[in-house]
Amino acid sequence: MSWFNRKKKTQPAPPPVSAFTTDYYKSLTKDKGFSGLELEQPTIAGVAMDSIDGTVPSFKGNPFFGVPEAQACWYASQSFIGYNMCAVIARHWLVEKACNMPARDAIRQGYEIDCDDNDAIELLKKADKKRKINAAMRELIHFGRVYGGRVALFIIDSTDPEYYEKPFNIDGVTPGSYRGISQVDPQWVTPDLIAENIQDPASKEFYEPTYYMLGGRRYHKTHLIKYIPYPVPDVLKPQYNYFGVSVPERIYERVYAAERTANEAPQLAMTKRLLTIGMANMETSDNDIVMENMAYFMNMRDNYGVQVTDSADTVNQFDTSLADLDATIMTQYQLVAASANVPATKLIETTPKGFNSTGDYEAASYREVLESIQLNDLDEFVNRHHSISLRNAGVKDIEVGITWRPLDSPTAAEYADIELKKAQTDQIYANTGAIDGEIIFQKISTDKESSYFGLEQPEETDDPEGSDYGEEYTPETEEGALGDTTESRNEGGTASLSGTR
Repeated sequence: MSWFNRKKKTQPAPPPVSAFTTDYYKSLTKDKGFSGLELEQPTIAGVAMDSIDGTVPSFKGNPFFGVPEAQACWYASQSFIGYNMCAVIARHWLVEKACNMPARDAIRQGYEIDCDDNDAIELLKKADKKRKINAAMRELIHFGRVYGGRVALFIIDSTDPEYYEKPFNIDGVTPGSYRGISQVDPQWVTPDLIAENIQDPASKEFYEPTYYMLGGRRYHKTHLIKYIPYPVPDVLKPQYNYFGVSVPERIYERVYAAERTANEAPQLAMTKRLLTIGMANMETSDNDIVMENMAYFMNMRDNYGVQVTDSADTVNQFDTSLADLDATIMTQYQLVAASANVPATKLIETTPKGFNSTGDYEAASYREVLESIQLNDLDEFVNRHHSISLRNAGVKDIEVGITWRPLDSPTAAEYADIELKKAQTDQIYANTGAIDGEIIFQKISTDKESSYFGLEQPEETDDPEGSDYGEEYTPETEEGALGDTTESRNEGGTASLSGTR
């Protein structure tokens, strides 16, 4: 058999691959080597945590845990994307805003230091400025959302070589030993598990690493402030390096769909007119002449020129409607905002469309998200910094805390309206005798939102020196002080003086 005459084996063309994960499930089956559902389970004395004895229950009656195959494979395919991919996706302008905006908004108004010692408050304010605590808080939340977690390490110079391996003790901070705050991304953190972390599910330390390795050095977990925006269940913690899900992992597909939809708009605007021409004797026509005529026809059409056809030709134009296309595009961006827990009105800075929403509910929900970040993630970070700063200055036995300022910033007109309502309330209480002018003065002079904040009350004196009279008033000097006066009494018996001075 001749080499040149043999039959070539035809290779089947690979099926087209879609850019959306919902179209992946056909190739994500076990018979094709997909093992995304084979998650490693924690074990106890060699027995899997989900092991059973006897008959397999109905809800585990198939290899996909009772979930339809297409759906199970779709969910299982959305696994951890890796820290490098998180960083790459976070470069996108929309993803960067979704990660950075809550970090900035949560700390924008700042906080008040709660302490009875004014000197300690001033000391902590200087420490906040020196350590750039606002930038540190913003960085913790921003990159914690980018990578799904972040740790903050408070650097202390200690003579004890095992200082960081022991649990954190505030008494170990000596004056002048505080060197600042270092933050580490999760890809540089290696959990160091002990027996309690993997053997006893009833332990509080179960699947919570007691130690971490940073740069070849062992640290007890109490020395680190760990921020995880979206935690995962225990079974997935090893896959996520004992951190959590990142914002890029949550929204990357929605961002892709939104950007593709937005890019479709100019393409539709330029190609929304479809022109068809029915030509007579198409089969017998010269192709070169037909192509030449088509080029001439398109050139005339694009320049809004006059178009000429044969009487036997039929011309039809079909226009693609662009109605509600903007709502379709904005709906995709709103889905991105929902996945990132950021209102669409702030993320894309425009009025929401498609959901018939004014944005008021989204703004209120966003404030709850920011307050949750302040309370659950930043309180511990700031309080640790303040405690160490006091010990670093040699100050002990002082209780200190923080109160976050309101997230909203009232306008000048709103401030004036608030102050008017406060004044009316004080007036009502004063008229009923519940309070007096001195209490009202103390209130407005200590209220930081009042126009009279910091005003000192003038000291009272028995000698009215510098008054208009120059001396204390007595009946003997009445005539010299007032000049000619007349005394009269009204029907009630009250005396009054009148005259000219």
